[in-house]
Amino acid sequence: MNMYARVTPYKMKPGSKAAATKIMESLKDKIMALPGQKSFLNVMNDDEGSGYVISTTELAEMSPETGEKVKALWSAFSEFLENDPKAKSYTVIANWKA
Repeated sequence: MNMYARVTPYKMKPGSKAAATKIMESLKDKIMALPGQKSFLNVMNDDEGSGYVISTTELAEMSPETGEKVKALWSAFSEFLENDPKAKSYTVIANWKA
């Protein structure tokens, strides 16, 4: 079975990390319940507020209804984001774990 990754760069407004992290944690069940979702990784540079969400999924393409769910999840962060995040999809070539 092929795995796919959706990589979404984002940029948060200064000083919003703590509040945005609380929102993210409150949405964990909805994030992990997205169709095909296998993993979720969120990384951020504390100094700049820039980061990436990297999700692995079994689905090569996001359905329109899943896209709407993702858009709704991101909208919960709208007051903290400097711009609208845009995801790109990739085929997973390696997914190693220690």
